[in-house]
Amino acid sequence: MKTDSQNPQRINAVRRFNRFYTRQIGVLRRTYLGSPYSLAEMRVLYELSQSGKSGARTASDIGRTLDLDAGYLSRVLRQFEKAGLITRKPSPEDARQSLLALTAKGARTFAPYDQRSADVVANMLGTLEPNDQMRLIGAMTTIEHLLGAKAEATPSVVLRAPKHGDFGWIVSRHAEIYAQEYGWGDPFEGLCAQIVADFVNNYDATCERCWIAEVNGENVGCVMLVKDKEPGTARIRLLLVNPKGRGLGLGTQLTDACVAFAREAGYAKITLWTHSILAAARHCYEKAGFTLTSSEPRHTWGKDVVAEFWDMTL
Repeated sequence: MKTDSQNPQRINAVRRFNRFYTRQIGVLRRTYLGSPYSLAEMRVLYELSQSGKSGARTASDIGRTLDLDAGYLSRVLRQFEKAGLITRKPSPEDARQSLLALTAKGARTFAPYDQRSADVVANMLGTLEPNDQMRLIGAMTTIEHLLGAKAEATPSVVLRAPKHGDFGWIVSRHAEIYAQEYGWGDPFEGLCAQIVADFVNNYDATCERCWIAEVNGENVGCVMLVKDKEPGTARIRLLLVNPKGRGLGLGTQLTDACVAFAREAGYAKITLWTHSILAAARHCYEKAGFTLTSSEPRHTWGKDVVAEFWDMTL
């Protein structure tokens, strides 16, 4: 019996996508982006252009990164050296290796094609609505992760204002994550929905904010800062970081955004309610300068919990 990986329909679907995307980005043309270079040659120039950010590169480094045949890469590098686009100098660590770098001429040669590549992508994204742009980037990121690609750089992290659909996402992700990780039941989802509804229906742009954290175009976190019943006091609500966004310091960034805006808006104090089991959130609050002012045991959402109250004077 065939395994799923041998399913002809799935194989054909992947091949169809490969044919579509290679045509979409123009890699089938003899030269790339109207340059005198092939796609492989342009990728070599790109890797060399990054040397200032990642350290000097050797031919072996580039060959491993691009999975290029050593003989072919050697011919490309000789061609670039003859044209005055690159320099070589012996590696101080291994005399058998040469450190490669773009010359000033090489950098000038590559720069307009690098910009043209960015412009092509910008034009492609420009045909899509913003939500569809995010869907596309998310799908591309998923492909990278599923096929085992290693990130080329630090993930792209953005804190932004919410857009249509984000408030429903806040409720659903809280419900899903807290049910999976802590066993909290449906009443917790109802509480989250009520907090979000109150924020949306009573929003005061002069002194309230909501932030969505994105990593590579995908929602991975959120937080709200709202007016408290006590005059001059702000309250942090619904701080969350998805498993995908953990380890990037997003909880700290979201908390710091709340504190900075509260100061800007003229609040005298920030308060918040959390639980002792939420160690990561408590760490963010303590790091930001909040102080635990009281706690009490409760039986809530089907679990025994310890509710905590934290405050910060601004």
